[in-house]
Amino acid sequence: MGIKTFGQMAVDWEERVNFERLRTERLARVKKSLAASELGALLCFDMNNIRYITATHIGTWAMDKLVRFTLLPRGDEPILWDFGSAARHHQLYSPWLGDRSRAGISTLRGAYPQRATDVARKIRVELEARKLHRAPLGVDVIEIPVLEALRAEGLTVVDGQRLMQEVRKIKTQDEITLLATACMMVDAAYEELYRVMRPGMRENECVGLVSKVLYDLGSEHVEGVNAISGERCNPHPHVYTDRVLRPGDPAYFDILHSFMGYRTCYYRTFAVGSASPAQVDAYSRCREYLDTAISLIKPGVSTADVVKVWPKAAEFGFANEEAAFALQYGHGVGLSIWEKPIFSRLVSVDYPEVIEQGMVFALETFWPATDGWSAARIEEQLVVTHDGCEVITRFPAEQLLVAGTRYYTASGPLPATRESQSNLNRAGSSTLEAVVSSARQEGSKVRT
Repeated sequence: MGIKTFGQMAVDWEERVNFERLRTERLARVKKSLAASELGALLCFDMNNIRYITATHIGTWAMDKLVRFTLLPRGDEPILWDFGSAARHHQLYSPWLGDRSRAGISTLRGAYPQRATDVARKIRVELEARKLHRAPLGVDVIEIPVLEALRAEGLTVVDGQRLMQEVRKIKTQDEITLLATACMMVDAAYEELYRVMRPGMRENECVGLVSKVLYDLGSEHVEGVNAISGERCNPHPHVYTDRVLRPGDPAYFDILHSFMGYRTCYYRTFAVGSASPAQVDAYSRCREYLDTAISLIKPGVSTADVVKVWPKAAEFGFANEEAAFALQYGHGVGLSIWEKPIFSRLVSVDYPEVIEQGMVFALETFWPATDGWSAARIEEQLVVTHDGCEVITRFPAEQLLVAGTRYYTASGPLPATRESQSNLNRAGSSTLEAVVSSARQEGSKVRT
């Protein structure tokens, strides 16, 4: 086990995350890729790219505003234009930026389009001073008024997000530690959820519980908690509701949060009170597809090699791979949850990517139960090592866990594998045979 996790405080007697090294190595990677490209500079509005380059952060409220921006000229240091007083704060508390932290805002997501001209002029002045204004300018994401204003200044705008995706796909030592720490926090959230979850609890209460555990542990941002239960499990709706958990329900969760910017994407499936044989079978199939994929992971293998071991869309009830997208899936995880590499039958067979040491990604599988409404969903996050991989999501998932109250009858404990409708657990049925066998085993343990 090579991936370590530590306490989250800084101490003088143990090296944990070295934030100076984190900042330095990330910026060095971008500079190296920029120097090897045709670009004269890189202009970023994407909050994750800005953080990667400048090591600044002003809160999750700004993530979708496209209001702050940074320019990294070839052979020079980054310049950051930030939201109002945040620029002054960086000057005081982010010494690696100094006077390169400046006040400047973009169009407030189109609310103030007149700002576009000012943004473009700022960029033109900096590029012209370095004689880079005639070289292509790489931009990650951009609003139409800003794009038009940059072109009006005579600048050639090209795709810069591709370069940033390539830079970010291999993680540094400190990035891996932060990603493992973020997963550790979700381990704890699942532990509390498993302990508390029971019939009568609502999906949104589960979301609240998970969020509290994570924030109490120091999460920077709970990006989302998928909480899906009962008849909502198939097809997967990708959003929680106020549905009340009932005995015999399947319930699966995806917990997405960030610690120091580094994220998780981490599914687990439970049964509430008991699980039907169909649910147990679906979970076993889901786990098998996931484990087969994990067993292939090592440097040099391609994403196409991995997705070929997963079922085709038609095999689990979908018309095509686009309709089943993200159910048998894999994606890089870092400062955002969908980075390179991507694993999907929709794209990976025709556009394979080579797996490399230092990549961190999540693999997730789904399988519908034969009852027509249940399903299983499991996901593991892993780090590619020199000869394989190490899984950094540790809450138990090798078999389907049953959460909630354990029920006792006059003759012993009610089996954890049973149909949720009592009349189906009758004499002579195949279900009853499994139930009786399980009950006898449990009764034997109790007497012992």
